[in-house]
Amino acid sequence: MKEIIAVVRMNKVSATKRALVEMGVAGFTAIKVMGRGRLVEDLSVIAERRKTLLAISKANDDSKTEKMVTQFLDGTRFFPRRLFTILAHDEEVAKIVETIIAVNRTDNKVGDGKIFVLPISDVIRVRTGETGDAAV
Repeated sequence: MKEIIAVVRMNKVSATKRALVEMGVAGFTAIKVMGRGRLVEDLSVIAERRKTLLAISKANDDSKTEKMVTQFLDGTRFFPRRLFTILAHDEEVAKIVETIIAVNRTDNKVGDGKIFVLPISDVIRVRTGETGDAAV
């Protein structure tokens, strides 16, 4: 038994949820989180993202928008993400991970998320007291 933890972009939450349900994942939890990943060191990627973010911004205050974009790109500002937690039988893990990757991969070259797979020693269903695989 494994726990799959996936951190995804906010704009990919619905697609991720839909894909997990369609593939028959028994249940999962999604939590709003704030954080940041490793900083991008490729200046061309940063310049491209800065230009794109400023172009799509609808804020009226250009100095405020510029500050937010700069803080986002230099790592001083946290940004919203969604953290999915999924318990799965060992034989289902690869397919679930592949599905999450397929739904969340973008062409942005940065910030598509992370997936962690951890072993689970036991699970207990509170209502019935069932343990192990029967509780998943």
